[in-house]
Formats: sequence, C-alpha cells, structure tokens
Amino acid sequence: MRPLEKINKVGPPLPIQANAAYGTISKQYFGKTADDEPIYLYTLTNKHGMQASIMTYGGIMLTLKVPDRHGVLEDVLLGYGTLEDFLRTGNKPYFGSAIGRYANRIANGQFSLDGVTYRLSVNEPPNTLHGGKRGFNKRVWASEEVYHEDAVGVALYYTSKDGEEGFPGNLGVKLTYTLTDNNELIINYSAMTDKKTVVNLSQHNYYNLAGAGNGNILDHVLTIHADRFTPIMPDLIPTGHIQSVAGTPLDFRIPTTIGARIHAQDPQMWYARGGYDFNYVLNPSGVAMDKAASVYEPNSGRMMEVYTTQPALQFYSGNGLDGSEIGKGGIAYNRYDGFCLETQHYPDSPNHPNFPSTELLPGQIYKQTSVYKFSARASK
Repeated sequence: MRPLEKINKVGPPLPIQANAAYGTISKQYFGKTADDEPIYLYTLTNKHGMQASIMTYGGIMLTLKVPDRHGVLEDVLLGYGTLEDFLRTGNKPYFGSAIGRYANRIANGQFSLDGVTYRLSVNEPPNTLHGGKRGFNKRVWASEEVYHEDAVGVALYYTSKDGEEGFPGNLGVKLTYTLTDNNELIINYSAMTDKKTVVNLSQHNYYNLAGAGNGNILDHVLTIHADRFTPIMPDLIPTGHIQSVAGTPLDFRIPTTIGARIHAQDPQMWYARGGYDFNYVLNPSGVAMDKAASVYEPNSGRMMEVYTTQPALQFYSGNGLDGSEIGKGGIAYNRYDGFCLETQHYPDSPNHPNFPSTELLPGQIYKQTSVYKFSARASK
C-alpha cells in the first residue's frame, strides 16, 4: 500500500452528510493549469457567516472573511484574486500556500540521512526555501468535502514522489482545513513515507486583521509565547544556537505593537531585511496544544489566537513586500502590509542535530495540528 493510500486511513474520517447542521460548503470550477488540470475553489461558511475559500492548486487559502466588533465581515488575507494571477506571477511571496516538503530554509540545498547526502532544488541560492522550485504550493491536490455538526472543511491529498525536489521517499500527505462554528480555522497535517525522509509542513497565510489592503500591520498588538528564538546569519540560515529573546527587539512575551521595535538597530533585524523573519521556540505548557501567539487589531477589534502542536513559530512581518505584488481588488501590497505566523519545526533542522528532529520513518505517522481562533473585542 502506497503512502497516500495509507494516509487516507489515518484517524476517523469526518462524517460525510448532505450538509452540516449550520455550515455549508460550495465548490466551483476555478480554472486550469498550463497542463489542463482543472482547479476547484471550495468556500466554507459557518453559521456566523465567517468564510474561508481554498484552492486545490497549492492548497492555497484565497480568502478568509472574519467579523469585526460590529459583525462586519472583511477579508483578512493578502493574496491574488484569480488562479491566473497565481500562475502568472509564480506567487513568490507564497500567499496563502500549503508549504512542504520542508517549510522554511535548508542550508546549501542539502542534508544527509544515514550517511547519504541528498541535494535539493535550490530556489533561494544557495539555499532551499519552502520545499524547492516546485514545492507543495505549486502542486495540484485531490480533494473532498468533510462535515461535522459544528464545522465544515475540505481535505486535500497529494503524493510527493521519491526524488521530487531532491527529497527521498514517496510521501503521502493529507491536509485538512476546517472552519468551526466557534470561528476557528483548524489546519490538520498528516503524512506517511515509504523511505526515511524529512518533513516539515506549514501554511503561509498573510494576515491583516484590519482587512487586506487597509494599510500596514505595525499597530497590531502581538504576543508570542516564546522565551527563545533561533538566531540567524546574513543568509537567514540559523546559526544552530538557541538564544533568549530578553533584551532584544524580538521579545513579544508582553503584548507589544509590531511596529514598536521594527526599526531597531540590531544585527538580527538587519539580517531579516529590516523587520521580523524569525523562528520562535515556543514555551512548552505540558498540554498537547500550546498557545503560541495572539494578535489584536484595535480599530476593528479583531483578535486572532494561535494554538499548535508544533514546537516553533515563524513570525514574518512582510519585509519583502515592495509594492510590486498587485493583489485582490488591484491593491499593491507594500512593506509591512501583512504578517505571517507559520507554525513549524525549526529551519534547517536536518543540518542541526541539536534541533528537534524532522525525520520520518516508514511506518510512522506525521501528525500536526494548528488552530487560528478569531474573535472581536467590544471596544478598544
């Protein structure tokens, strides 16, 4: 049995019904790739009207419409409006994408397992970023609708073949996006392999809780439950050390606006291209699902809380956006117009034995869950 066939059997399936008690799912044809593969767009709607739409191309979340303190829905995700825009641009910022096989960076595009060196496709010379030149963000996924009484979702399936982008093993992957009636976006990852490999799956939404295109995110108030981070070198590869955030611009243990120290004269901030692009080592709480972060946007009242089984979180403040990316509604995205909170394992772990292992063996099941819970405060 191949990995994808096995992964389809991981855990009890969500019960399939004609519709959910409150939520709904719509499916529409959204275009086709250059190879004439049809792409579909699923729109999940909960009983409060909150919506998430997901493409089968790249597992990309296209929109996420969240209510503010007055109940007004607004799309809080940066991204393009059409499949053609994603294909034409190559989606260099990874807007809304599923990320694999390995989220974040691998130094010099290579790593070793059991004395064998694997050389990966290099797409950020000399390193490999987010799985290589054609990672999971540029693959077409199989799909099916899933239902609970209090949630709706879409399950996506992809088999990454042995040697794809240089990674060993046939890897069967299942990615499920679920929208609950508690205004939670739940992302479940599962994977199995037929050969020893490395796996680090994540998701790359760019959020602006004021609404995508409504200015920058510097006034968003951020809390990250992490005492430590992995410092980087000028090429954004970890040094291998784990350092305290105390006394650095990276300290968000107390609620702080993103812009408060973003221009700090600190070498780490320079390496990150004048902002945040750092892997935070989350504080273990002793429970299966740690609270990783929370973000509050004062004008709309929107709050996002992040929970995860993953050991780390990449906070990126959109430093690379420069106005050249024209998004939904013809809006140009400028520096700091969106932020990412990517739950993950550490960058470049295969080359750092002191980091938590990302190795996956035949017979093992890779399973991770992240929850993005949305609410709104009644007043500032």
